[in-house]
Amino acid sequence: MAGPAFSNPISIKDIAKAAGVSHSTVSRALADSPLVASETKQRIQRIAREMGYTPSAIARGLVTKRTATVGLVVTTIADPFIAEVAQGIEETALDNGYNVILCNCSAEPEREVACARALREKRVDAIIVTSSRVGSLYVPLLEELGVPIVLINNQHEGDYVYSVRTDNLTGGRLAGEYLLSLGHRYVAYIAGPPGAHSSKERLEGCRVALREHGLDIPDDWVAPGDGRTGGGQAGVDFLLRRSPQPTAIFCYNDMTAIGALQAIKRAGLRVPDDFSLVGYDDIAFAAFVDPPLTTIAQDKYTLGQRAMDLALELLNGQEEAGDIVLTPYLVERASCAPTSPGVSQG
Repeated sequence: MAGPAFSNPISIKDIAKAAGVSHSTVSRALADSPLVASETKQRIQRIAREMGYTPSAIARGLVTKRTATVGLVVTTIADPFIAEVAQGIEETALDNGYNVILCNCSAEPEREVACARALREKRVDAIIVTSSRVGSLYVPLLEELGVPIVLINNQHEGDYVYSVRTDNLTGGRLAGEYLLSLGHRYVAYIAGPPGAHSSKERLEGCRVALREHGLDIPDDWVAPGDGRTGGGQAGVDFLLRRSPQPTAIFCYNDMTAIGALQAIKRAGLRVPDDFSLVGYDDIAFAAFVDPPLTTIAQDKYTLGQRAMDLALELLNGQEEAGDIVLTPYLVERASCAPTSPGVSQG
């Protein structure tokens, strides 16, 4: 069976022939140039619409030296946190006449750099990277790729010129102070992916709050994790083997906390009766688990919005733009409860 027939796209040459004018006149009319008489301009534009003319982004790019596209490198499109950040990027891009090309790097540093290079080969005007595992190593790549690169929540230690991030130390501190206000003195932590800078900062922030009251999170109460539900489940199994056991668990992110909640229930224990539980991110799922999860919220949409705004500023030559830091906040739900001072489990 024959496949569908595709007609050639309508060109400026076709419109010029139909309108009985030169190619340059059509180009000016479609660009709304004042050099073309109003009546002629309207007639050419009407003919273009009737013929189904679509402007060529490639041709426009040859003239402007830009493609009005931005590349977005994400760790995984399955992460609900990333989805809300990407929404902020895409809506801001569209509002400014840009489109977004998505690339998934699976949280692998080598693949992340390969994605950035591949996007540049697509002639994107700027690149935004979420949760970068490369971070400051992009500095030498800036000259090589020749476009602005903006990082969101950089996971690689070191300074970077253009970034948007949430203050993880403050977020960890908020979690610690909240648990202290409920009387918890025995707090554990389920970590994020190995080497994740944000995980270290969130733990340190919580520890700072506890140390101000003569307390701490012992190293053997820091359970390894991976930022996913499986890591949260394994983290609880790890902590249940500790003696004494903590009364509260602070988790690297909400996906970790949701896994931890499942493991606590599986062990025949209850949240918040036996363990208070605090997540991080405030993804949409956090409000719908049982019990609803208390968490430290990041403004995910604003992270994406500000990153896209920063990319646009750099494209417009506003080089003063740099490191943008957003403040997290506590969202109190039902996964935490008061405990008596001095009480531990096990």
